[in-house]
Amino acid sequence: MDMTLVRRGPVDDAALSALHALAFESSPGAVTPWSARLERHSLTWITAADRAGDLVGFVNVIGDGGVHAVLLDTVVEPGHQGQGIGRALVAEAAAAARDLGCEWLHVDFEADRAGFYLKGCGFRTTAAGLMRLT
Repeated sequence: MDMTLVRRGPVDDAALSALHALAFESSPGAVTPWSARLERHSLTWITAADRAGDLVGFVNVIGDGGVHAVLLDTVVEPGHQGQGIGRALVAEAAAAARDLGCEWLHVDFEADRAGFYLKGCGFRTTAAGLMRLT
């Protein structure tokens, strides 16, 4: 795995929007203003770039202003999946949240991602709830 991880580094909105669409198998649409959104709402974020400097992974961490942080938008470019990039992103996000004083890192995920988060990244299952607002 030859890549560079960066905490709170600059984000190219178009590149992250394209990566997000690829990883979540959605149609590319308008470019999301990721940079402004991250600066305003995130504790930190981690980017992963390959040797050529291309964005191949991303994870976002938000917080409650206290000891809880939440992992969001863990994405790895499909052609780079299975190489440990996702686990490295999550480990770096956990370390960054810890460095910022957080004691707990929460994540929710679809059932088919359980192996990645529970076995690959060290999360444990908890009871949680979800309400769709739209």
